Amino acid sequence: MTDAVRRHDPSVRGFASDNNAGVHLEVLAALALANGGHQIAYGGDDYTAHLQHVFARHFGERATAYPVFNGTGANVVALQALLPRWGAVIAAESAHITADECGAPEKLAGIKIHTVPTPDGKLTPELIDRQAYGWGDEHRAQPLAVSITQSTELGTVYTADEVRAICEHAHERGMLVHVDGSRLANAAASLGVPLREFSTDAGVDVLSFGGTKNGLLLGECVVVLNPDAVRDLRYLRKMSMQLASKMRFVSVQFEALLGGDLWLRSAAHANAMAQRLDAVVRGIDGVRVVRPVQANAVFAILPRPVTERLQKRFRFYLWDEHTGEVRWMCAFDTTEDDIDEFAEAIADEMSRA
Repeated sequence: MTDAVRRHDPSVRGFASDNNAGVHLEVLAALALANGGHQIAYGGDDYTAHLQHVFARHFGERATAYPVFNGTGANVVALQALLPRWGAVIAAESAHITADECGAPEKLAGIKIHTVPTPDGKLTPELIDRQAYGWGDEHRAQPLAVSITQSTELGTVYTADEVRAICEHAHERGMLVHVDGSRLANAAASLGVPLREFSTDAGVDVLSFGGTKNGLLLGECVVVLNPDAVRDLRYLRKMSMQLASKMRFVSVQFEALLGGDLWLRSAAHANAMAQRLDAVVRGIDGVRVVRPVQANAVFAILPRPVTERLQKRFRFYLWDEHTGEVRWMCAFDTTEDDIDEFAEAIADEMSRA
């Protein structure tokens, strides 16, 4: 018998983050399957060995996956593997690595981030060139890598051609390319293309592949697509406190996610729920959707009093204090009823405004 008790109402869902969702039942089943008996710790287990074949099917035979604990850890490890101590990475001003990781890439990895303002969260070759200069100048952290987020923090998606153009532009200037792919599955579902089409085939060198936003309990992967671009990643992972002792329980989750089509089913569902929410709220007077809905996020502007009252009924984040912009995230377990109930609450609060 266990003394644990359920301390939440599992019927309650919000729109604050896809991280707030629980664990997909197929992932829980895989965790149970990997349990029992002894397996070699720190990645020497059978599940982590098989995981390499799973990732190779999606990203090519040269791809190698390094499971880690979380997304910030994945980004810190990946960027360290790409850059020397004097190196810098060019990223969008809204990028997670600069706006939402408490300075971890800079403080823990010692990596300078050169940021560029972007209207839609997406870098372009022209925007990259605003910071791509100063090579050979000992007074400037050397821009030696570019990092993009797929899908972006503003809910937009890079096409394969856009990623390819960035990679070609960066490589021509001696820079490597990292993708923060915490919602890579949502981008693939949105574009209707295989994962490798806008990563390996487009010229990306290393990516951080997300799992927790798409139904995993914990864990992300640093995926090396170009082995010639990185160095010492095994040691960097350990030094960055991202080496799991019982790694089989991280790896088996990714096998459950990527071994079949669970990754695509879950991401496509989250995207579809965002499209449904977008369509419904556009019909509510006073609600203004301000960004294209291309993945599983909806950004809108509401009167501040409406936002404050609505947050007492549903969890979601105020994205911009100055404009009143809010962010609504959909997850693999968001239902049509959740969307309709939320939209009804928005209409109710707007009618009182």
